[in-house]
Amino acid sequence: MKKRTPPSSLAGNSPAHQQSAGRDPTTINEFKYINERPVDDISLNFFYKPHTITLLAVSIFGVMYFAFVRDQTDVQENIWAGMVCVIFFFLIISVLAFPNGPFTRPHPVVWRMLFGLSVLYLLFLLFLMFQDYKSIMGIFYWFDPTLRAFHIDMDKDYAANCSDVSLERIWSHVDVFAVGHYLGWAFKAVLIRHMGILWAISVMWEITEITFAHLLPNFAECWWDALILDVLVCNGFGIWCGLKFCKLLEMREYKWASIRDISSTSGKLKRAVLQFTPESWAHVRWLDPTSTYMRFFAVSQLVLLWQLTELNTFFLKHIFEMPPSHPVVIGRLVFVGLFTAPSVRQYYIYVTDTRCKRLGTQCWVYIAILISEAILCIKNGRELFERTQVKNIVFWLFIQAVISIMFVYSCMLWHKYVDGDDSQDSSPVKQPSREFKDSAVLSGDSKGKSSTKNSPKSTPTKKARSHHNSVKED
Repeated sequence: MKKRTPPSSLAGNSPAHQQSAGRDPTTINEFKYINERPVDDISLNFFYKPHTITLLAVSIFGVMYFAFVRDQTDVQENIWAGMVCVIFFFLIISVLAFPNGPFTRPHPVVWRMLFGLSVLYLLFLLFLMFQDYKSIMGIFYWFDPTLRAFHIDMDKDYAANCSDVSLERIWSHVDVFAVGHYLGWAFKAVLIRHMGILWAISVMWEITEITFAHLLPNFAECWWDALILDVLVCNGFGIWCGLKFCKLLEMREYKWASIRDISSTSGKLKRAVLQFTPESWAHVRWLDPTSTYMRFFAVSQLVLLWQLTELNTFFLKHIFEMPPSHPVVIGRLVFVGLFTAPSVRQYYIYVTDTRCKRLGTQCWVYIAILISEAILCIKNGRELFERTQVKNIVFWLFIQAVISIMFVYSCMLWHKYVDGDDSQDSSPVKQPSREFKDSAVLSGDSKGKSSTKNSPKSTPTKKARSHHNSVKED
């Protein structure tokens, strides 16, 4: 596809205007690519063309129908219907206005709606932040009245008879939560794809459990439960399986055929199922031997943010008294896991690529959600946190910072002295600078169509772009 040059007469598009504004086209391209990913090689145009008028008409007539024909005698049902309608229209606006994010499979609409749900969740947290504890629990009781009968058992001893070690007792602890623990770490490995960072998170989480065991009784574990079941079996095996899965996806050759070019019915069905798999899979390299100190601390910050994500899960269900198997708890875990995927990708590009000067919107919302959840826990768990000694928390923060820095620095030494130059050459940050061949990408049009060979597949190195001057945007 030929490169189309935007008219210089348009305000903001001329090179002189870009230079005067202190912006560089490559910087804009890089942010657009992770925040508004274009779809390459569109084969079924119907699914990627805008249908705004049709969507508006169907939405309005659907709401009018249910608003006039449904029974309005039940006040609680009316509130439920109104909330569903609000969420429905907000998701429609998300599809029309929100960015794709860094992924396009199975369809950009999915990631736009997920971004819309994350914004709704953030707004819900901000609303709860200004309510008292009784009002918040009243909202939860309205959603599920059975929660009134559930209370956290603070007297239960989770670390009893630790000297009694046997295969039968160890096997008795392998339940559905252990399987979920393993699957969670396999998913984390697929997201982060770096063994050093993953083991740093694993080790630091065990220290976190020891530190907060006096506040959260289920954090109290026997030594064999923490070391054997958690660290080695669930964490270690999950990390190993997740990284092996990533290796398989890296070695796979991605040649996508249009569903219209497939003649057999079974081939068409297989292609439809493959639409839910990644379009491509690039090798991830968080650290280089010559990484700057800002990149070093940014990766260390990722480790600390992950600790906050895990802590929020346990404090929320403890302070607001919900069983671990409650649909709200499980739904939040699944939901946070889904929008963590684009957030980690956006954070990776922001950390490793010097041309990207802005944090992706999904990552921004993700960090805001983490902080809002932590504030909500601290505000409504004052009685719980009053039993915490300040020196213990300060010591925990110090240990977390030291361990994260030590692990990240060890990873840098490993890449420098063990991996060798071959490993560095295969890194996505070691490839030549990429260019965007479609002006639709430059303007941020997510429906712009570009060829596969022109779509960026790797992130150029900082050294290769050392002569490229860019001014950071606010």
